[in-house]
Amino acid sequence: MEKIEVDKALLNVKEVCAYLGIGETKVRELLTKTNNNFTVRIGNRVYANKIQLDKWIAHNSV
Repeated sequence: MEKIEVDKALLNVKEVCAYLGIGETKVRELLTKTNNNFTVRIGNRVYANKIQLDKWIAHNSV
């Protein structure tokens, strides 16, 4: 498995997988099927705003 750099503002699906340690299916579900404020759509691609993702994790890790 390749090492993925996750020090960017927007993370693609593979980077979110590496960052959160979860699978691609669950990441795609989070990015497309949940009402969240960290999903960024550019064309037909989805990304996660890392700052908003961190806030979402903090809020949902009670």
